[in-house]
Amino acid sequence: MENFGLDVWSNKNYIIENSEIKLNYKSMPSILEIIKKIRSNDVRGPILLRFPHLIKKQIKNLYSYFHKAIKENNYQGSFNAVFPLKVNQFPWAVDAITKQGAEFNYGLEAGSKAELVLAMSQSKLKSNITVNGFKDKEMITLGFIAAQSGHNITITIEGLGELKTILEVARESSLRVPNIGIRVKLHSSGSGIWAKSGGMDSKFGLTSTEIIKAISLLKESNLLNYFTMLHFHIGSQMTDIAPLKKALREAGNIYAELKKMGASSLCSINIGGGLAVEYDQHTHTKSHNYSIEEFSSSVVFLLKEIMNVKNVAHPNIFTESGRYIAASHCVLVAPVLELFTQDYQESLLNLKEKNPPLIEELEDLNKSLNNKNAIEYLHDALDHMESLFTLFDLGYIDLQDRSNAEILVHNIIKKALYLTHTHNNDELKQLQVKLQERYLVNVSIFQSLPDYWGLKQHFPIMPIHHLNSTPRRAASLWDITCDSDGEICFDPQKPLYLHDINLNEEDYFLAFFNVGAYQETLGMNHNLFTHPSEYTIKIDDEGYKIQNSFESKNILQILKSIGYNENNILQKLKQDLLSSNFITEKEKNDTLAKLETFVEQNGYLRTTN
Repeated sequence: MENFGLDVWSNKNYIIENSEIKLNYKSMPSILEIIKKIRSNDVRGPILLRFPHLIKKQIKNLYSYFHKAIKENNYQGSFNAVFPLKVNQFPWAVDAITKQGAEFNYGLEAGSKAELVLAMSQSKLKSNITVNGFKDKEMITLGFIAAQSGHNITITIEGLGELKTILEVARESSLRVPNIGIRVKLHSSGSGIWAKSGGMDSKFGLTSTEIIKAISLLKESNLLNYFTMLHFHIGSQMTDIAPLKKALREAGNIYAELKKMGASSLCSINIGGGLAVEYDQHTHTKSHNYSIEEFSSSVVFLLKEIMNVKNVAHPNIFTESGRYIAASHCVLVAPVLELFTQDYQESLLNLKEKNPPLIEELEDLNKSLNNKNAIEYLHDALDHMESLFTLFDLGYIDLQDRSNAEILVHNIIKKALYLTHTHNNDELKQLQVKLQERYLVNVSIFQSLPDYWGLKQHFPIMPIHHLNSTPRRAASLWDITCDSDGEICFDPQKPLYLHDINLNEEDYFLAFFNVGAYQETLGMNHNLFTHPSEYTIKIDDEGYKIQNSFESKNILQILKSIGYNENNILQKLKQDLLSSNFITEKEKNDTLAKLETFVEQNGYLRTTN
């Protein structure tokens, strides 16, 4: 994997220069420089960096490619997009999305009452709001209030019961009626992990029979003129474009039929989300088979073709692809706390004046290892190791001999793998898997990468420095939670190799990319590790500015957030300490000062400089 797959997943957002990864934008600051500046203020633990210019880039790309396809196909409808708030509701993410999308009239999508209130409060009045998901009378009334306030809002019906509630609210109030959309339950489904959100077994949408009934109800209530949008969604992170094309043909024909049935105000078709982001770092495992250009061109061409055949005006096109917009703008950076094979450093050897013959042979192999004999000596070392384990079990060598054997064999293997890294044989690959290094990283996978834990969704991972040297250690990553599932295992099909670093001499930082979609909203406080400290980085031609700093909750705030009284906890801790008979008054005061400092820090580890 050259350059950690930057050419596969980074969309030219980053470059490697002077052994560091840098933003490929304007003044091109290095991520290491930014992290060092933040950490100089005694910030410890993982750090989440937001880059608003990457949101702007994605929004611009989305609109540009659809506008290009519309022009090339002489398409008569417009293109519109909204951001699904479920993808990332955090304040500085939404702030960046609304500000960067303002010139495109980029809107928001809500799927709950809280999200609807957020959308109403954060949207410009002219931008679109779409409302999806299951709704009660209160949520539907909120939609009426949004319309009354001047918002361009569309409430999508997920079932006939919701339509009946809309009709009820319209009868009972004098509020302005919002636009109405109908989600259709297509026979077509998507591809990938989230394909079940489309198709006939989806929990959302109306069947053909229900749609006909909905049109009848709208006519009876004289509200058919508010029916403006047909909506479908076949799944997030679509890996293959073929199912989308099939769904477009099905939905497009339904749209045309509804127009012929008298739905004269119907003017828009919402294709939902699903536009994929590249998470994989290896060409052979790329997670989708199409580009944004093919995606936009296919949508426009197919809808034009269907409408022309049916002699129906081209509909306005809406998308709700939030992952595509938000994923790339966040980078999670965390320091490595420990490499677990550092216990095998040669400096820890404690050879005796007289050692067992096999130990003497291992020492000789270790000293005389070279390119020519590496494989042969590697085999000898492994054989000796098995023999020494047997001798230990039988009581012929002691624990110090075993320790020396483990250190010598580990170093022989390590040197042999370095010397033979250009060899491509199964034995060496298996040894790398067996002897992988475990990197303890100051992060919680459950909090910051929940899709890896829950779905084995991979994310691009790489060090942010030392990029002038080739990494050779097959790497597994362990997080700091007290849970064995908090591990990103070495995968021979998608291998991650990292550097062999002496952490006693320097820090080593890893970055996790494309974490701006869903990871924050789904993150859980397992072991009471909370959201990492976050910072917005605004880059210009002269340099960069660190804005919107939001430090991770301290320990007392964490406990308060789940219902504890922070004052009672602190008072109890102080009371127990001050009543102790085991230390002097001066020691009590000194210890109390330490205690107060500790509980006002975040819960991540502070063992790095």
